[in-house]
Amino acid sequence: MPATVGQVATALQTALATISGLRAYSYQPEQLNPPIGFPVLNTVTYHGAMGSGLITMDWTINVVVGRYVDRVAHANLDGYLSYSGATSIRAALETDPTLGGVVQNLILNSSTNVSALEQDDAEFLQVSSTLTVYA
Repeated sequence: MPATVGQVATALQTALATISGLRAYSYQPEQLNPPIGFPVLNTVTYHGAMGSGLITMDWTINVVVGRYVDRVAHANLDGYLSYSGATSIRAALETDPTLGGVVQNLILNSSTNVSALEQDDAEFLQVSSTLTVYA
């Protein structure tokens, strides 16, 4: 039986929580208290193999690093975008591509959209990563 969206979101939260210093959520929290990371579901594709054997979920992993005007936030961005290391988004998600047995496999496709996120008259530095999960 394929994993549910909720199960995958919780497993992604657990994987993101392994990033040193990152507050991880399974959804976008109401208050931004960076650094935080959370998944957002984009699509669910059914019938990926004969006999409905593969369900694919495309997610965006958002990491809000800090205040946009903060030099430290921009410096910390390098760690989140690194291939490996204690703050690497890629390493945290791909270290166990089954998310503890919840899914069959996953791949972090890219990290894009380094941008400003506005909330409560404040701008935050964020990076979005695209993730494909094979449930």
